[in-house]
Amino acid sequence: MSAPVRVGIVGGGIAGVGLALGLKDHAHLDVTLFESARAFGEIGAGVSFGANAVRAITGLGMGDAYAALADHTPAPWRDIWFEWRHGDDARLLGTSRAPGVGQSSVHRADFLDALATRLPMGMTRFNKRATHVVQGADSARVHFADGTDFEADILIASDGIRSSLRDDVLRGLGQAPVAPRFTGTCAYRGMIDSDRLRRAFDAAGVDTHLVDVPQMVLGLDAHILTFPVKQGRLINVVAFVSDRSDADPQWPAGQSWVREASRREMLEAFAHWGVAARTLLECIDTPTHWALHELAQLPGYVHGRLALIGDAAHAMLPHQGAGAGQGLEDAYFFAQLLADPAIARDRLPDLLAAYDSIRRPRACRVQQTSWEAGELYELRDPHVGSDDALLGSTLATRFDWIWNHDLDAEVAAARALACTAAEMERHDTDDARLQRTGIGAGHRAPSGFPE
Repeated sequence: MSAPVRVGIVGGGIAGVGLALGLKDHAHLDVTLFESARAFGEIGAGVSFGANAVRAITGLGMGDAYAALADHTPAPWRDIWFEWRHGDDARLLGTSRAPGVGQSSVHRADFLDALATRLPMGMTRFNKRATHVVQGADSARVHFADGTDFEADILIASDGIRSSLRDDVLRGLGQAPVAPRFTGTCAYRGMIDSDRLRRAFDAAGVDTHLVDVPQMVLGLDAHILTFPVKQGRLINVVAFVSDRSDADPQWPAGQSWVREASRREMLEAFAHWGVAARTLLECIDTPTHWALHELAQLPGYVHGRLALIGDAAHAMLPHQGAGAGQGLEDAYFFAQLLADPAIARDRLPDLLAAYDSIRRPRACRVQQTSWEAGELYELRDPHVGSDDALLGSTLATRFDWIWNHDLDAEVAAARALACTAAEMERHDTDDARLQRTGIGAGHRAPSGFPE
C-alpha cells in the first residue's frame, strides 16, 4: 500500500487503550487515540476479569502489566471465583471455580495507568470530545467539540455507555437512537483495609476465612460481593439493592448517577441481614451510591467504516464480572483482524461487518445473562428461587461458557466471512463485466476468448 491504514480510536478507557496497544507495533497502521478528558482516568474501584478476559489482555500485549497488578485468591483457594453464601447467616451455598485464574482482579485506575504508560508518544490526543461522524465513500471523518476533525479509513468508538457516536451507527442503520436505561438497581461501593475487616470479623465471631476468599452473599432483592485489590491490602465491596416496585424505573433527568452516601443509609438498606453482612458494611466509612444503567441489545454495532466496541456497544449489569471483559474481547478481535499487513482499505467495511456478525450475538447473550444473574442472586429466578441446593448447583457451572470462549476461533470465522464477502463481490463484478461483453452472467469466457 502507498500509505498506512488510518485507524481512529475514540475513547481512552480500558478497551480503547487496549486496542491501541494491540495495534501500535504494526507499520501498516497509523493509529490515533482520542480521549475527551485532559488525561486518562477510570472511575470505580476493583474490576474482575474472567479467564476469557485475561487471555484477551495477554493477546493485546498487556499480560505483563496485568500480572504485576492483579490480585488472586491465596492458596489453597487460588481457583475459587466466588463462594456463595446466604445473607441471613452466611451459610455456604456453593462455590464457583475458574481453574488457573480464580478471582482475578485489579484496581481500574491502576490498570489504566499502567497501560497508558506503554502507549507511544504522540499517539493520544486529549481534550477531544467527539460529537458526530460524517462518512464518505472511502473514509470516515469524526468531528470534535473544539471544532477540529479527523479523517480515518476506520473509526472505532470505545467512548462508553454515554457514547456520542452510537447514534451515528444507529441512524446509519435506519434505527432509532438508544439511550442508557436505569435498571432499578443501585449499589453501595467502598473499600476496606483488609486488616481492619479481619479484626472486625474476629470481634463479631465471624469466620475470617470470609476475608481471604472472594464472597458473594445473596438475599431477597439485594446481594453483596467482596474481593481483594491492591495486592490484598484492600477489600473491594459492592452492595446491590434492587427496587422492583416499578416495571419501568426512571432515573431523574439531570441527576448524577454517582453520589456520596452515608454509612447509616447503607446499613438501613441491609438492616434485616445477618451479622457477617452487617459487620462488613459497618467497616465502610464513606460509601458511594451508584445508579446502575445498561443498554438495550442493539440491532447493530457497525455502519460503514464506524464500529462500536465495549460499553458503547453493549453496556451491561456487572453481575457476571463480564462487562469489561467483553470490551477487551472486542479489542482483541479488532487487533487480530487489523494486524494483517495485506489488509486493503476497500475491504475494511467487510471486516467491520464480520465483527458485527460474529461479536454481537455473544455480547448480547452476555448482556442478557448478566441481568438474569442478578435475578438469580436476589432469589428471583423463576426456576431456582431461594432453594439452597438449586442455587449451589446452578452457580457452580453457570459462568463456564463465558470463561471458556475461543477468541481465536472468532477471529478465524471473521476472516473467512470477510473473504467470502470479497469473493462474492468479485464474482458480482465479473458477472457485470461479462454481461457488458454479451456473455451470460455467472459464466466465464471460454479459453482464448478475449475478456
